Amino acid sequence: MATQSPFFGKRERDTDSLTSRPAPLVGSGTNLSGTPVTPSNLATQVSNAAAPAPKEGGSKLTVGPNIKLKGVEITDCDTLVVEGLVEATMDSRVMQIAEQGAFKGSAEIDIAEIRGLFDGSLTVRERLVIHSTGKVTGKIRYGKIVIEEGGQLSGEITFGTSGPSAKPAGASATPSAAAATA
Repeated sequence: MATQSPFFGKRERDTDSLTSRPAPLVGSGTNLSGTPVTPSNLATQVSNAAAPAPKEGGSKLTVGPNIKLKGVEITDCDTLVVEGLVEATMDSRVMQIAEQGAFKGSAEIDIAEIRGLFDGSLTVRERLVIHSTGKVTGKIRYGKIVIEEGGQLSGEITFGTSGPSAKPAGASATPSAAAATA
């Protein structure tokens, strides 16, 4: 006696699939997200469905907890999220280091949010944010800086991201600065 697998022929028998359902008429129910379909909000729902979702930041690399990424050069990455350990050089748009994350090496980026550890050479073209659990050490250059109470910053800290020979007027190097609270 032969038995047929329950998977064979499933599509022909499944009459309630998404492709076989007729589209709801205007004013006759809800869309897939549960929002009522009415003439007044139909145009908004159609334009929202047709419009692509806004990019979170383009290409994104996440190094998860307990992962170690060593000896690499990270390029063409819009957002790097560090939850483990990264030893690398990189040029990116955004870097986010989680509380348990650590980055060692050199980085040139637009925006940095540090909740964990950074050690090395850091150039932040726009904004450097060091949260209360963050610790940044090494050679740091920044455009704008925000340090929450408890955040730590030490090493060679310089305002401005242009090269040393083209230092803007009024920019000065701070020999060693620490904004640490215990």
